[in-house]
Amino acid sequence: EALVEGHGSHRPLEDPHGGRHGEPAATTPSSPTRRVVLRADATPTIGVGHAMRLLALAQELRGRGIEVHLAGDLDVAWVASAYAEAGVLVHPRPTDPDDLVTLVLDLDARWCVLDRYDLGPRWGVWLRRAGVVVMAMVDGPFSADQDADLYVDQNPGATPRAVGAGQLALAGADYTLFRDDVLALRRPVGDVAVEDVADEEQRPLRVLEVFGGTDPCGAAPVVTPLVLQACSGLAADITVVTPDPTWVAPLAADAPPGVELRASGPVSDLAARAAASDLVVTASGSSVWELMCLGVPLGVVCVIDNQRPGYDMVADADLALGLGDLEMLRRDDDARAAAVSALREAFTDRDVRVERAARAQELLDGRGRARVAEALVSLAR
Repeated sequence: EALVEGHGSHRPLEDPHGGRHGEPAATTPSSPTRRVVLRADATPTIGVGHAMRLLALAQELRGRGIEVHLAGDLDVAWVASAYAEAGVLVHPRPTDPDDLVTLVLDLDARWCVLDRYDLGPRWGVWLRRAGVVVMAMVDGPFSADQDADLYVDQNPGATPRAVGAGQLALAGADYTLFRDDVLALRRPVGDVAVEDVADEEQRPLRVLEVFGGTDPCGAAPVVTPLVLQACSGLAADITVVTPDPTWVAPLAADAPPGVELRASGPVSDLAARAAASDLVVTASGSSVWELMCLGVPLGVVCVIDNQRPGYDMVADADLALGLGDLEMLRRDDDARAAAVSALREAFTDRDVRVERAARAQELLDGRGRARVAEALVSLAR
C-alpha cells in the first residue's frame, strides 16, 4: 500500500502497531497553496447538517481568496447546487485515509477540515504526518478523539477542550458558523414595524416544521399531529418539510377548522421561509443555531443522541421551547400532552415567543465563521 508524496511519488507504508495500514512518515507538500479540502457528506440517510455548516466556512474562505474543495458525497440535490454556487470543487468520497491524503497532497492543499463522526483519529494522524494542517469539527464527545491541530465545537454553551502543545481549541457561540443566506436575513427580533405586528395579529399563524434537510429520523410524522392539536381553535398555516409528502394528506384532511396543513419537499431557501414564520418547530441540530441567529421563535425536539447537549442548552436557558425527545413523543402519552401544552402557549402568546427569540439571538453575533477562518489560516506546518 502506498501514500502519494508530492505529485505521484509513492513509498510503502510501515505499520508500527501491527495494523493493516500504517502511518505516513512526516512529509511536507512541496509548495502548499492557499487551498483547503473539506471532508463531509450530505445524504438522505445521514442528513445535511455537517455539509451545511462547512458550506458557511467555505463561503468565508472563498471570500478570503482561498480555493475550496470538498471530498465527499453530496447526494441531496439542493446541497450539491449550493456548493456549486459557492464555487467549491467536489471530489469523490475517500474510502480511507490514504485516499484523502493522496487528494490533499495532489492538490497541494495546506489545510483539511474533517466533519464526520465516524472518522477515527487515524485520518487526522495521516494528514498531520503528511504536513497538512487539520481542523476537526466536534460536537461535545462526538469526534472528540480526532487527531487535529484545531478543534472547533460550534455549539453555544460548549467549552474548549484541553489540547496539547501547538494545538488550538475553539468552542461556544463565538464560533458558530452561518451561511451567507442566514446572515443576509438576520435582523434584530424587536425590529418590527407597528403595522407588521398588527398584521400578524390578524392573519393566521405561520408555522414551519423542518427536521433536517431530509428528516432522516422520521420526526415530522410524529410531531405534526401534536402541532395540529395545539392549533385547535386557532387560524394557522402550517408547512411541513418532508421528503415523503404522502403521509401529510390524511392529516390535512382532518385538520381543525381554520388550520391549513401543506407539505413541502426539501427546500434550498429554508432561511427565508423560517424568517417569515411565527414559529419554527425543528430538530435540535446545527440548524437551531441558524434559526436563533435569524431571531426566529423556536420549538425544538431532540431527535438523536448527538443533539442532546444542544437541546438541553437551549431548553434549560429558555432560548427555545423544549418539546422533548422524539422517542418519548412516539410512545408516551404524557410527553405528547406536555408538548401540545407548550406549543399551545407559544401559539397564543406572541410576547413570549418574541422575548424568547430575542434572548436566543443575543448569543450569536454572526461572526463565528470569520473567527474560525482566521484561526485556521493562521496555522501552518
